Amino acid sequence: MFERRPTRQIRVGNEKTGVVLIGGGLPGSDGKPTTPAPVSVQTMTAGYTYDIDRCVTEINRLAAAGADVVRVAVPERKDTEALSEILNQTSVPIVADVHFHFKRALEAVEAGVHKIRLNPGNIQDRDQVNAVIDACRDAGIPIRVGVNEGSIIERKDKQKRKEELGKFFEKSSATGTLGAKHAHLLALIIAKLEEYMEIFYERDFLDVAISCKSMDAAFTVAAYKEVSARFDEPLHLGVTHAGPKETGAIRSIAALSGLLTQGVGDTVRISYANDPVYEVEDGLELLYSLGLREREGVELIACPTCGRIQVDLFTLVQDVRAKLASEITVPMKVAVMGCVVNGPGEAEGADVAVFAGDRKGIIYVQGERVANIPEHEILDRLLAECLTFQRRVLDGEAKLGEKVVEIVPPDPIGELGSGVEKIASGNVAKATGLTINET
Repeated sequence: MFERRPTRQIRVGNEKTGVVLIGGGLPGSDGKPTTPAPVSVQTMTAGYTYDIDRCVTEINRLAAAGADVVRVAVPERKDTEALSEILNQTSVPIVADVHFHFKRALEAVEAGVHKIRLNPGNIQDRDQVNAVIDACRDAGIPIRVGVNEGSIIERKDKQKRKEELGKFFEKSSATGTLGAKHAHLLALIIAKLEEYMEIFYERDFLDVAISCKSMDAAFTVAAYKEVSARFDEPLHLGVTHAGPKETGAIRSIAALSGLLTQGVGDTVRISYANDPVYEVEDGLELLYSLGLREREGVELIACPTCGRIQVDLFTLVQDVRAKLASEITVPMKVAVMGCVVNGPGEAEGADVAVFAGDRKGIIYVQGERVANIPEHEILDRLLAECLTFQRRVLDGEAKLGEKVVEIVPPDPIGELGSGVEKIASGNVAKATGLTINET
């Protein structure tokens, strides 16, 4: 749907975990063309890596939720010592997140991780970086150079930090739409990133991905667009310190969707101060919604709140979502609508649909009316129809989205409306029925 920016391609994982391709479109090291891989979803564990049992449990939960790659923190030697056993008990590519001490990266490579993340803000010594590059080359694994707004300004050298902060806060009229502080920060990030990447180029090591994260959505867009114009490496998208899920989802999607629709971005992590399973679920839904990944499982459509609803739609939608998520695997489209205004239109495009009226609902399967039932039976009957339709699809008896129907909305006072009693009492002369014309 959106033309992807061509990049180099890296490989993460092995036969045991499966190989995740990131980026593509430019020739590989062998000179052969590469095809852009689907945008992948990453996340990071929230627990301590040295706590092996809990770490393994969390990684497996994240993999089951759909994570393509999982990152773990390795701040101490006891964390890297745990990696070998963690890798034995998991089946998803693992990235070691390294800060401050390059030896953690060397230990992680020796343990068998599938990728290393380095931060130019806190591992800067050229000899140390070269040692990590050589170890990764020998192991055949890539490196992500991960720049963060919070760590790019010097912290150890007080005089250098003072100079950088001084430039960061100085006023300027020629800063474009970013403003003085952000314009200087972007220039500083690009300068340090170019300097850091020279180490890799001089070492002829090209198995690299780049990230350039900020807590500011608008700055994140500007930064990644600038990086994408300057580097051929695949890009790992994210908004760092995005906050709780309630606000972090908006902040993350505001930045990531804008970049992805412009073809920028090859793998994503949505960051929340919450259970990382939500990061995976929302990252996948973002890609599904943009047509950048083939959907797995149900696409659930439901109408928003309004005064026309005559059933407990909110509870029904959440119950349907939970039931279908655990029992439906084929990517069918299911619509749950609360009235006859939008319901018929959504039923047209859905494989299975229900639209409700006065404490009751009508269920359709690919445009064919199969049930008219009271509200308390909707959930169980809808699930039963979805399971039946799933079996038909798997057996080759039906195809997703195959049947095109035109549904003429009924009179609101009719079968689904509250006018049935009025009709029975003779207060309403006529009510139209529901008409379906197959095309």
